Parts: sequence; C-alpha cells; structure tokens
Amino acid sequence: MGSAVQIFIIVAYVAVLFGISAYVKHRAAASAEAYVLAGRKLTTPLILVSIVGLAVGGASTIGVAEQAYKVGLSAGWYTAAWGIGAIVMGLTVAKKYRQLNITTVPELLERYYDKRALVAGITCQILVQLVIMSLQYVAGGAILASLLPDLFTPLTGMLTSAVVFIGITLIGGMWSASQSNILNVTIQYIGITVAAFLILGLAGGIDVVAVQAPTVHALDLVGGVGGMTIVTWIVVLVTVNLSLQAIIQISLGARDVRTAQRGFLYGGLVMLPVGFVAALLGVIASELYPGIAPTTALPRLIMSLNPWIAGITLASLWAADVSTACNLLLSAATLYSHDIHKRFVEPDMDDSRYMRVTRISVLLLGLLTLGFALTISGIISTLMAGLSLMAAFSVIVLMTMYAPQYCSRQAAFWTILASIVVLVAWMFLPAVRVLPHVIYAEWLVCGGVFCGISFVSKKAISTEGLVSTQQ
Repeated sequence: MGSAVQIFIIVAYVAVLFGISAYVKHRAAASAEAYVLAGRKLTTPLILVSIVGLAVGGASTIGVAEQAYKVGLSAGWYTAAWGIGAIVMGLTVAKKYRQLNITTVPELLERYYDKRALVAGITCQILVQLVIMSLQYVAGGAILASLLPDLFTPLTGMLTSAVVFIGITLIGGMWSASQSNILNVTIQYIGITVAAFLILGLAGGIDVVAVQAPTVHALDLVGGVGGMTIVTWIVVLVTVNLSLQAIIQISLGARDVRTAQRGFLYGGLVMLPVGFVAALLGVIASELYPGIAPTTALPRLIMSLNPWIAGITLASLWAADVSTACNLLLSAATLYSHDIHKRFVEPDMDDSRYMRVTRISVLLLGLLTLGFALTISGIISTLMAGLSLMAAFSVIVLMTMYAPQYCSRQAAFWTILASIVVLVAWMFLPAVRVLPHVIYAEWLVCGGVFCGISFVSKKAISTEGLVSTQQ
C-alpha cells in the first residue's frame, strides 16, 4: 500500500510539473529572451520563489541533514547563509544588474574588459554551475531511492531526476522554472514543516531529543560546525549571490529594478529558518538510525511517517532539486549559447536559431552533469570548494559597479586566472593552507591582483552604461 501511494504521488507530481511547463510553453517560445529571461517580466513573487527554489535544493535539505547527522543543529547555518547572501544581493547589486540590461555575467566582462576575460569568465561560470547541478542529481537519487527502494537505486534515481530536470527546462525555460517553483516551494515548506512537527512528536519532544543526543553539540546552534565554518559559509554564499550566473539571471528576468530588489530581500528572509528544520531532522535521524549513510538520513526519517505524508514530503524535497537544477541548467546553457555560440560560432544567427541552440545546450549540458554526479561525495564540502571561484567575479562586479574609475581593462582576466590558480594550489599543495578556508585566500588574492593590475595599467574601462548605476 505504501509503495503504491508513493508511486502515485511521484507520478502525479511529475505530471503536474510537465503540465505547468506545457502551459507556459507558448510564453517561452515567443523569443529567445522570453526563454532565457522570461521576457524580463518576472514579478516579485516569481523572483522570490525562483531564488528560494534555486537555493533550497539538495544541498540545503538533504545536504544539511547529512551534515547535522554528524555534527548537529548548527549545520542549518548553511541554508541561513544562502538567505543572508540573497538579502545582501537585494540590498546591493540586484538593482545595478537590472539597470545594465545584460543577459549574462560574461557579457559584462566583455563590455567593460576584454575578450580574454569573457572566455575565462564563461569557462569558470559554466564549470561551477555544472558542479552545483551535479549535486542535485546526487540528492535526487538519494530521495527517490529512499522513497521507492524497490523501484529505484541511487543511480536509477539520478537518471530519473535527469530526465525531469532536462525535460522541464527544455520545454519552458525560465517561465517553466519560475512557475513550477510556485508549486515546488509551497509544497516543500509545508511538507518539511509538517514532517518536522510529526517526527519531533514521535521522538518524544525536544527535551527527549536533547537528552538522547549522540553528541554534546547536537542542539548547539554554533558548537557543532564551529563559528569559523559558519562565517565561511556566509562569506562564500554572499560571494555567490553577487556573481553566480544562475542567480544573476533571476535578477535580470525581473520586470523592473524594484521588483528585483524586493524579490531577493523577501526570498532571503523566507530561506533563513528552513535549514534549521532540516538540521533538526538530521539530529533526530542520528538518534533513531545510528550507523546509516548520512546522505540518506532525511529521506529515511521521513519514510517513517504515514505513506501519504511521507510521499508528499519527499516528493516536495525532490521537487526542490528540480527547481534548483532547472535554473542552473538554463543559466549554463545561456552562457554557452549567448557568450560562446552567438559570439564566436554564429554571430549572425537569428532569434529562432538562438533559442534552438540554447535548447540543444540544455540537453547536452544536462547529460554531461551525470558524469560529474557519479564522482561526487560529501555534498556541502564539494559545493564550498567549487563556489569559491566566484570570489573573482564578485571582486570584478563590485569594482565595476562601485568604482569604475579605478578599473583597468586588463584586470578582469588576470583576476579570474588568479582565482583558478589559488583553488588548484589549495587542493594540491597543503603548505599554502594558512587560512581557515580557500574562500579567504580567493578574496585576498583576487582583490590584490585586480587592484594591482588596475594600478599598474593605464587602460581604464569605459563607464558608458554605468553612470545610472552610480545614482
């Protein structure tokens, strides 16, 4: 009975997601801009659910519970850091990005810097987004394997997730992702809140959980991961929110500047508590199911509930993966079609050809991430390393928008190159790890390289198009 209910829920959920995509297909097909940026017509609620849907995916639910299973409630700060990053984005550069009327971050690099910066920027942005997306496959496979163990293994769960991720994005682009997120985010928040309430009751309440906690830091808001790790998460995710293409693309899709700002501010506030709910469930799982694989902690715990509640909750967590992956996949495809294909392969291609190339890119890049997914272990630790490359883009963006008179056209390329060198050195040369995390080394080196090149070089960037952003 339980399996039949859960199969029905998953099939129904997938059918609804594809139904939404089919419903908005005509809007996405209107033009390439409609496909990749929703025609720059996203409202505040759609911006809100899009940024929440992007952030609160596999890493912010399954990954947080995995971490909490080992270290306690403080793992919830990871998702809170996403929220803080979105709030900072809303208060600072969301307005400026929307005013520039660009499509991609590398487009900004080419406009104000040089072709080398464009190529380096595209390469880094696509690579980072494919790494993040591959994590959604891992989490999606874990959810489906826990939800229907007789039907899915982690591998077949990843393959099924890939079909849905790619299919929804292919059909409706940004319109599909944003409209689907209304359902995904609503059901996800209701599902995980109801599950937490019921599971906490089954565990005997918070006092019993505290007494039976396997570690002294299980319910400590700081002690488990430690203050330095929490600060690092915040630094990394503020950095990411300022410069990752998938996030910027949501801002650029807003119908106006004010909408972009409000969407990110409200979205950040909505994100703040949900990670701690997932972390609490990870703590309870560590008490009830000692010795299991930490990645399966949250799905295993939820499966102990009534089949309908368990099915809906896990389906909503899986749908969170869908919402995250769709935005990431679309933005990576946009980077290729807009900044590589249109720029270097077919400069004269028309709008319909542009959309076709973008859709083909969605398919091929979606398949490529499956290979990444098969080699990844440790969701949050993998994510933190890859996201550190965004420090270079944050330095460039902040300097370009707030101090263009001090920027050299040559600085962007060397700053991006320096970020790659720092990450490679950090990974393979333990002697250079004198700071708590690679993100601090990235900010110091990238900031130093950008300012140093700008000081030495006399080739200043053009301030055309930046004047209004200074006001």
